[in-house]
Amino acid sequence: MKKRKKGKKDTIRLVVDDVTYITNPNKMYTLRKPYRPFNPNIVSSFMPGNIQKVFVKKGQAVKEGAELCILEAMKMKNVILAPADGTVKKVNIKEGDIVPKNHPLVELH
Repeated sequence: MKKRKKGKKDTIRLVVDDVTYITNPNKMYTLRKPYRPFNPNIVSSFMPGNIQKVFVKKGQAVKEGAELCILEAMKMKNVILAPADGTVKKVNIKEGDIVPKNHPLVELH
């Protein structure tokens, strides 16, 4: 059995244009976030900020353009609106929460 040297990283296989490459992943590759495709039913924060007010509850029916919450960022109060008609499936925030960019605020269905 061959011993692995201390500090040596595992290799990964990458396929580009039907050619397989074997390489060692760098730190940027290992720390990256997994890809999530766009989901129109999830309303996310477009910038980091503080949740001032939440207007909806789980199970509530909303119309397109309805106010979901207020996100305060850089001393501006941004009203987050529903992108389409639907029902609130889940509310992932509460008043006073500090959220990062792309944090899912409200899920609709």
